[in-house]
Amino acid sequence: MRYHNITTDDMLNGDGLRTVLWVAGCTHRCEGCHNPITWDIEGGIPFDEAAEAELFDKLSADYINGVTFSGGDPLHPHNRGEITRLANKIKAELPEKTIWLYTGFEWDDIKELDIIQLLDVVVDGRFMEPLLDAKLHWKGSSNQRVIDVKETLKLGKTVLFD
Repeated sequence: MRYHNITTDDMLNGDGLRTVLWVAGCTHRCEGCHNPITWDIEGGIPFDEAAEAELFDKLSADYINGVTFSGGDPLHPHNRGEITRLANKIKAELPEKTIWLYTGFEWDDIKELDIIQLLDVVVDGRFMEPLLDAKLHWKGSSNQRVIDVKETLKLGKTVLFD
């Protein structure tokens, strides 16, 4: 897997203060995307042991609520294995941290993936520039959904995160 950046103290990509891993690779290529530099699966730099140590160091701070996987698309087929491994490790080592994931894929197409059980929130759906609304919380366009994964899995129907 390759990535572009690890940011921290982020308040725009999930609830509370977050550490964000910006991965490389996206097949959706949404018009108006705010991060097209991350589309190329060969872009960025390799996610190696040093990058993983940096991610966990930033995520371990007491004031950080959790991690957000974004990009690019963390669920690009090339990224799924590594993102799932990281989510498993985060749940094992830092179980109090929440895990959010942004993807251009829709819930019905990803709900059976192994990683879903590890996530707290998924923001699904392609960004659609004609549906852009700057007043929306944690999403860019009105077609996207901020899904409470635990409640959705428990109830068997899509539950949106407040």
